[in-house]
Amino acid sequence: MKIAVIGTGYVGLVTGTCLAETGNNVICVDIDANKVGKMQESIVPFYEPDLESLFKRNIHNGTLSFTTNLEEAVNESLIIILALPTPPSEDGSADLSYVLNTAEAIGKLMTSYKIIVNKSTVPVGTADKVRETVANYTKHNFDVVSNPEFLREGVAVNDFMKPSRVIVGTRSEKVKKIFSELYAPYMRQGERLIFMDERSAELTKYAANAFLATKISFMNEMAGLCEILGANVEEIRRGIGMDDRIGKQFLYAGVGYGGSCFPKDVQALAKTAIEIGGDFRIVDAVMKTNYAQREKFLDKIINYFGANLKGKKLAFWGLAFKPETDDLREAPALYLIEELLKEGVEIVTYDPVAMENTKKQLGDKIGYAKNQYECLEKADALVIVTEWKNFRNPDFDQIAEKLNDKVIFDGRNLYNLERMQELGFYYNSIGRQLVQPKTSN
Repeated sequence: MKIAVIGTGYVGLVTGTCLAETGNNVICVDIDANKVGKMQESIVPFYEPDLESLFKRNIHNGTLSFTTNLEEAVNESLIIILALPTPPSEDGSADLSYVLNTAEAIGKLMTSYKIIVNKSTVPVGTADKVRETVANYTKHNFDVVSNPEFLREGVAVNDFMKPSRVIVGTRSEKVKKIFSELYAPYMRQGERLIFMDERSAELTKYAANAFLATKISFMNEMAGLCEILGANVEEIRRGIGMDDRIGKQFLYAGVGYGGSCFPKDVQALAKTAIEIGGDFRIVDAVMKTNYAQREKFLDKIINYFGANLKGKKLAFWGLAFKPETDDLREAPALYLIEELLKEGVEIVTYDPVAMENTKKQLGDKIGYAKNQYECLEKADALVIVTEWKNFRNPDFDQIAEKLNDKVIFDGRNLYNLERMQELGFYYNSIGRQLVQPKTSN
């Protein structure tokens, strides 16, 4: 099939590349000429595991191309996928200006039947707004489909190629037939294509992200209770995760969720509830808990150093909001760094892939190490914020040697408490017993 993907962020580029991988002819469109030029030279604009090989292969095969020419893409394609940003407005609602402005442009350019697909996460009723906008500028027939993405950064290619489910919001039998054919290559291990109406599809995406965010915030609340009562949140996670009704995923306590989806989507869902005259008390609590979790972790650091915090040097392991991505949107590390800088703390950081993006945001306000051990040199404590694999089993002798004091604040519960005790570290994690060096009598 001939497909245009408008927008080449995480969702757009992964979607376009994976659709090209199964034989479709895909044109990706972006207004950033410099970005398009680099992609035409086979340069992936961001880090995402497994994307680069598919990206280069399909450019070489001629099934994936890039342009700034929207008219060309619209005229050559049957399916037009909108993978555009929907950032939160000041009041928390999703900003649909990118989506609706593009819908207007498509209406003006189209010369034949098109299927216009909302891949972006959008509020309920957006398909209707897109339909109305396009209809104002064309006499040609078209359909508008809600086809929300469920891609996790770090495993997005696998999520697309082997989806847990594909949601298609449409009441058109013609569209159902076309999309059944489009997604057939991804259903070889079992049918997971679900058709529903557009509004239900739009709300399904918000419901999924809000529920997962709720699991995270619930465990972070449990972690706080564990610290007061002397329990271990990791043991609780294992105990409840064995229950199939609950599941094992998204039960890890930490410094709170971040990224491009959870914060924005949870906030937008809460705003939607307010707009229809109601409230969503669970979602409100989820957001409050998430922000409070970062503050609680920051307080652990501040309380440890007390009046001696100013002038201290802290080493940060991890900057991205999660491992296997260079995405810093709503990253807890940035919040912690900014707050500590206000206290006069010197910060040195290391992240396997997010350093360049961090430099663009923070510049020379912090230091950047070449590796995780250089980061520790003469630091007064190590702060772990992102659970990259290479942080999970480090050389503790090197850590002890390079730090001024054997102090670790672990926002991801990476290390065994007994091991930390044996090694003589002060080790403060989430929802677990505080480990302090044994004092000799």
